[in-house]
Amino acid sequence: MRALLIVNPRASNVSEELIERVLAELPAGVDVVRTGGPGEASEHAREREGAVDAIHVLGGDGTYNEVLNGVAGRVPLGFLPGGGTSVLPRALGLGRDPLAAARLVARGATRRIGLGRVNGRRFGFNAGIGFDAELVRRIDDRGRSEDGRRPGDAAFVRAAVGMLAGRRGRFPPSLEIEGAGRAAFALVANCDPYTYAGRLPIRGSRGASFDLGLDVVAPVSVGPLGIPRLLFELRRGTAGRSGLTVLHDAERVVVRCDTPMPLQVDGEDLGDVEAAVFEAEPRAVDVFVSGRAG
Repeated sequence: MRALLIVNPRASNVSEELIERVLAELPAGVDVVRTGGPGEASEHAREREGAVDAIHVLGGDGTYNEVLNGVAGRVPLGFLPGGGTSVLPRALGLGRDPLAAARLVARGATRRIGLGRVNGRRFGFNAGIGFDAELVRRIDDRGRSEDGRRPGDAAFVRAAVGMLAGRRGRFPPSLEIEGAGRAAFALVANCDPYTYAGRLPIRGSRGASFDLGLDVVAPVSVGPLGIPRLLFELRRGTAGRSGLTVLHDAERVVVRCDTPMPLQVDGEDLGDVEAAVFEAEPRAVDVFVSGRAG
């Protein structure tokens, strides 16, 4: 079996020792390429997809996203956790340990999953406009360490506290969801959980699934007294209630902003947008899973 391993050597938990140990768990004959900058993972995946039987990725969520945007879906993809959060492999049942994930991938169990798109950009697990996209941008503005690694979960918590303080806990209606009404921000999920804070899953919508369309959670407005309740509901997986728009299994969602707002996919900042068109892409790619994922 010919396979390719795309490695982001700057991902939070990746080292040369880890690369060698991961290779020892994968089937023999895996070629390794290392990325050196943005966009290279997409290029490697696009160039090599037609010449291999599988593509594995050792990195973080940004590297996975690049690969998803580089492939046509002709070969299965193995996502090995090498980043600080690594949401996608965890959502696929592969866990947080890259060696254990490599052993599971080596067993060869695959599953066809759907993806999301926003303004033409694919995403694997989530996208957001407003709140979480602004948080991603604040983390990126902090820069990276000397070895190129991104700040960890503690930095996200500090950035979130700072953002809430700067806004005095207020998020007024700032956008329009076509056919659903006004909202302060929108969280769009392609699976459950939406993301993780360390070991803690942030569920967003418990109904979200790789096998269905997109789920949207969008509060009409948020004030200081409503933040604890909103955080609690996002932690457990929210259901519809007054003041909160929840869409399930949507094929297409159009969002128009009052003023340009930040947009993120899989934790990557896509800049400010005046409008965002979210679309489900059913059965887009084959991925390696634990064997227990349904």
